[in-house]
Amino acid sequence: MTVLAHDRLSAPRPTAVETWPLPLNQQNTYDGLKLLAEIEPGSVPLCIFDPQYRGILDKMAYGNEGVARGRQRCQLPQMDDATITAFLQAITKSITHSGHIFLWTDKYHLCSGIQPWLDGLDVSVVDLVTWNKDRMGMGYRTRRYSEYLVILQRHPIRAKGVWQKHDIPDVWTETVDRQRGVHPKPIKLQAELIQAVTDPGDIVLDPAAGSYSVMTAALSIDRQFLGCDLYV
Repeated sequence: MTVLAHDRLSAPRPTAVETWPLPLNQQNTYDGLKLLAEIEPGSVPLCIFDPQYRGILDKMAYGNEGVARGRQRCQLPQMDDATITAFLQAITKSITHSGHIFLWTDKYHLCSGIQPWLDGLDVSVVDLVTWNKDRMGMGYRTRRYSEYLVILQRHPIRAKGVWQKHDIPDVWTETVDRQRGVHPKPIKLQAELIQAVTDPGDIVLDPAAGSYSVMTAALSIDRQFLGCDLYV
């Protein structure tokens, strides 16, 4: 597979590839780690990763979950720390130098620390965006209104010429339509952030696509999407 290098400062823009492991711009049923193993190293400028966290479910024991809700939650393909680390290792290899990983996390993992997932990786945390969902969620003590997007960049770390938008607030309010068992992420926020670090025609990668909100965001601003999930 031939992939042109991506460097927003000095190299020509990548315009085409001979082949990608999966069809672009559609929902694919596939294992995310297998997809990452088949991608040419350093071939995409951005990956948005939303793990299905095992950690918080191990800690929670809410009395108001209900039988049906509890059963649905237990059936989700949860990721333990080892799986999340494996994904991040493979993602780091897939993105370009100075490319970005947008990592969705919740309050529990933000407070308990994500650094063990990043140890030894060629990335650093460069920013954080708080998504105010404008809707009260679960919580054993306080009820959650927010989720968090950790902005990681592969070395060399730089902003000039790589981060193109400078009007995105670090607290973003956006309400999404949530269906039973589906928890989509904010499309407008993701579209703004995608525009900040990619150019039209670039590939946006999501190896754990879930509701495919990343695909919707990418296609709305003339980017291409490569991603999959175990279930579509």
